[in-house]
Amino acid sequence: MNFELTASMMCANYGNLEKEVRELEQGGIDSFHIDIMDGRYVPNFAMSLNDMRYIASAVKKPLDVHLMIEHPNNHINLFLKNLRKGDTVYIHPEAEYHPSTTLQSIIDAGMVPGIAINPGTSIETVMEMLRIVKKVLVMSVNPGNAGQMYLPYVGKKITKLLALKDEMDIQIFWDGACGADKIIEYAPKGVDGFVLGTTLLFGRDQSYGETLKNIRELKF
Repeated sequence: MNFELTASMMCANYGNLEKEVRELEQGGIDSFHIDIMDGRYVPNFAMSLNDMRYIASAVKKPLDVHLMIEHPNNHINLFLKNLRKGDTVYIHPEAEYHPSTTLQSIIDAGMVPGIAINPGTSIETVMEMLRIVKKVLVMSVNPGNAGQMYLPYVGKKITKLLALKDEMDIQIFWDGACGADKIIEYAPKGVDGFVLGTTLLFGRDQSYGETLKNIRELKF
């Protein structure tokens, strides 16, 4: 069973970020998920441009940058110039007047364009965006904080997206409250990757390598 695992870096130990990213990369993480929050689009402040810049310089694996900010087009070049070609940038369509313009800037910079879909956002409202993005990040919790409860109705949204996957040529990623049960259920259905936070990856009494190995060896 092939699926990607990406580490939600807002959950990392910032007392020694260098050690965290080194051990995650050595342990076999596929990418680093960077949650940028402005305190306006979501009611929280999280990672900063400087955090993202440091991680981009310290690792070889790709970055998955999730912009939870208002009007990302106003600041998109600040992020793009500090990333590497092939890194992914997600925006929330509701946060932008013309999201396709922002997505085109991401494409022109050689990055992978993506959209993040909140629990209250319907597939129908982002249908045209699906034709120009490569990745869709499905929020299974309300965005803004780690450790929130899974919202069960999101499963029906993922089912709808999976039916469009081949037609739209997209990859689907799960973000929020991701436990082993969610991977066991949704990886076989076609979900391509999972963002790992406090539920499954961080704050455990074993190395990241052991944790990631156990996840990849789950019984399906």
